[in-house]
Amino acid sequence: MKKSVFAAMSSILVLSAALAGCGGGGEKAGEQGNASKEQTSGPKELRMNMMSEPPTADPALAEDSTSSAVLRATFDGLTRIGEDGKPHPSVAEKIDVSEDGLTYTFTLRDSKWSNGEPVTAKDFEYAWKRALNPKTASNYSYQLYYLKNAEEYNKGKAKADDVGVKAKDDKTLVVTLKNPTPFFLELTAFYTYYPVSQKVVEGNDKWAGEAKTHVGNGPFKMETWEHKSKLVLVKSDTYWDKDAVKLDKINFSMVEDANTELSMFDNDDLDWSGAPLSSLPTDAIPALKESGQMQTRPIAGTYLYKFNTEVPPFNNAKIRKAFAYAIDRKSIIDNITQANQEPAMGLIPPTMAVATSPYFKDGDVEAAKKMLEEGMKEAGITKMPTLTLSFNTSEGHKKIAEAIQDQWKKALGVDIKLENKEWKVFLEDVNQGKFQIARSSWTGDYNDPYTFLDLFKEKDGGNNDTKWENPKYKDLLNQSALEKDPEKRKQILAQAEAIFMDEMPAVPIYYYTHSYVKKDKVKGVVLDGLGFADWKWADIQ
Repeated sequence: MKKSVFAAMSSILVLSAALAGCGGGGEKAGEQGNASKEQTSGPKELRMNMMSEPPTADPALAEDSTSSAVLRATFDGLTRIGEDGKPHPSVAEKIDVSEDGLTYTFTLRDSKWSNGEPVTAKDFEYAWKRALNPKTASNYSYQLYYLKNAEEYNKGKAKADDVGVKAKDDKTLVVTLKNPTPFFLELTAFYTYYPVSQKVVEGNDKWAGEAKTHVGNGPFKMETWEHKSKLVLVKSDTYWDKDAVKLDKINFSMVEDANTELSMFDNDDLDWSGAPLSSLPTDAIPALKESGQMQTRPIAGTYLYKFNTEVPPFNNAKIRKAFAYAIDRKSIIDNITQANQEPAMGLIPPTMAVATSPYFKDGDVEAAKKMLEEGMKEAGITKMPTLTLSFNTSEGHKKIAEAIQDQWKKALGVDIKLENKEWKVFLEDVNQGKFQIARSSWTGDYNDPYTFLDLFKEKDGGNNDTKWENPKYKDLLNQSALEKDPEKRKQILAQAEAIFMDEMPAVPIYYYTHSYVKKDKVKGVVLDGLGFADWKWADIQ
């Protein structure tokens, strides 16, 4: 998600919140949450905190975990990831796939927008082509490149009419793919594939920024959006599956401080604290674990530091590797995150791993010093300048940054300046290349290792803020899309990851877990294996 950034989110927030997926299953664990006041008669309201203002509520422009959380509640795709972690027909009532795996025919059920107008196949065709239109400047446009001629249209080499998505009539959407894509029905559950109403979008270019103008087709609709304060969603009476929706309201606070959030939970002002939309205070984690309140689950996500490879000194691969090797990941996990994370010795998380062994040794100071010396010699640098590490507001991000700042100083003798920014500003600056080293994260958008590797395929790719590109790496990813033998494809992807780790445009630090506390009365929240939450089936009992 995501800038999870991820998140975004795809998609991003420490200890478990990330950039934006599939896999996993319903949230069944944890009847150990704090005792809470009995649910009184009246509306069923879930109270949560999202820690930061969602940068957008437009499916074409979203790229982070906070925005994706709002979108998953207020929109619905052709498919939706169910309580079993698998994609199921949603707005699509019937799905037919051709024998060669290239043509998907979706037959839509009767469904409506939150303004009461019908959702049609044309809404999907319009939304997908809008996200691909270069003028939209969607950072996630590449997520639609599986469609025939989608990449070509996005790069100005084909027309919109050439893209492999056509509304045959109001209820029939025909999709033609470039290559067979086994996980395509997971993609159609992802927010970049959500429909939007052409009438709404073209009637007001600020439609997605306010509750009164926002129109979705999901289980909830916006009632209130007080920017940087709160966002309230209410059950949509026009949703096609409204009988499955048990909550009447979701009330999101926007409190940046993790300690304040946990206090709100303890005072019964929140029903949930921590992942996937925020983080638990690192100082509170030992006690929460000891008491049995904290619930932890691994997700397919990687906490990263990314380099701006277009500016010195990080245009040199050996210098980048020196900084990667010098980090002591285990000490960060043992002393700061403390939620059973694993040190990340590769880009791809264990649940999707293509490599059989680590690419390097954790905290290898001697190798780091050697790499730095060689890199500086290649770059003609006699003394490393003071460098800036940027991160978005979070107690956990700050503590990790301070620890790594200290490790780099001791191991490499490099002075690091820390720079904290509010989430939306942080995203904008990183997207514009206004950084040297920046905190990042990535959680899979679907259950396949390609979702991690594809991020770095092209320097101008929407979410590749490192601006790194490697021709052999690109060629291997293209080969993997054509390879039908699963084992051979895995070997190709392993070669690609090895190139990434040899050039290190971003530093893997640890693999995510999600940690949170919740009230016993909260039931049915679906937390999938990629870190996404769905409140469609949630209940307060």
